[in-house]
Amino acid sequence: MPELPEVETVCRGLEGPLIGRRLARVIQRRDRLRWPLPEDFAGRLRGRRVEGLDRRAKFILAHLDDGMVWMTHLGMSGRMFIHQSTSPEAGKHDHVLIETDRGQWLVFQDVRRFGMMDLVAEDALAEHPLLRDLGPEPLGNGFNAEVLSAALAGRRTPIKSALLDQKLVAGLGNIYVCEALFHAGISPRRLAATVPGRRAERLVPAVRRVLRAAIAKGGSSLRDYVQASGELGYFQHEFAVYGREGEPCQSCGGAVKRLVQAGRSTFFCSHCQR
Repeated sequence: MPELPEVETVCRGLEGPLIGRRLARVIQRRDRLRWPLPEDFAGRLRGRRVEGLDRRAKFILAHLDDGMVWMTHLGMSGRMFIHQSTSPEAGKHDHVLIETDRGQWLVFQDVRRFGMMDLVAEDALAEHPLLRDLGPEPLGNGFNAEVLSAALAGRRTPIKSALLDQKLVAGLGNIYVCEALFHAGISPRRLAATVPGRRAERLVPAVRRVLRAAIAKGGSSLRDYVQASGELGYFQHEFAVYGREGEPCQSCGGAVKRLVQAGRSTFFCSHCQR
C-alpha cells in the first residue's frame, strides 16, 4: 500500500497539472471502488476548477471552486497519474479519467479496487469519518517527542504496532516504521510504554528524516506505486532494513532479521536496535 511519502509525491506531482485548471470532462467507468462513489460523481466534478491540493495522512484532497473537496485514497494498488496521451484509451482497471481545460488527462487506476473517492463539503472535512480520528501529521509541528510520549504512555503493545495506529500518528506505514525504528535504535518488539522520554526524542527526528528522504526520492516503488508523472520512485534502493532479511546490517555488519507482528513483516537489526 502506498504510504505517506508515496501519497505526498503524487500530490505534489498533480499540483502543476491540476491547480487552477477546470475539469472539462469526467469519465466514470464504474459506480463503486472500495465503496460506492458519490451520487452524480462525474456530473458534480465536471466544470469545477481545482483551487488547491493537499494531503491528510494517506488521503489526497483537491479543493474545488464550489466549496467541495474531492477526496481520494489510493488503497493498496491505486495509481493516480497524468496520462501522456491527449486521447488515452481506457484500460481494464482505469476507473476514472478526467480531462482538464489544458487537454491533459488524469487517470485513476486501481487493480484491486481498494481505493476510494468522495466529495465532501470543505467545512465538514474535519469531521469526515475517515479523517476525524486521525493523529498528528508526522511532518507537522503537532508531532513532537512530548506528544508522542503522551500518546505512548501505558500502551502495552509493541512500538512497531503502536506507530501503525493512525490515531496515534497519521500516515505511517509498515516500510517507514521499520526504517525509522532502525535509525532511532529502537527494537520493534519493545513495549510502547517504555519509549516515552529519551527514546521518543530519538524516534521523532528519525521518523521525520526517513519520510523526508523518501519524499525526495519520489517514494518507494515495490509493486503498484508510480508517481503522477508515471515514473517509479527509488527510495527502496536506500532501505536500511526493510526487505533485507539475511543481508548485513549497514551499521554493525550483523544479519538483518525478520519477524511477523500483527500479520506484517518487520525487519530489524537485533544488535543495533534495543
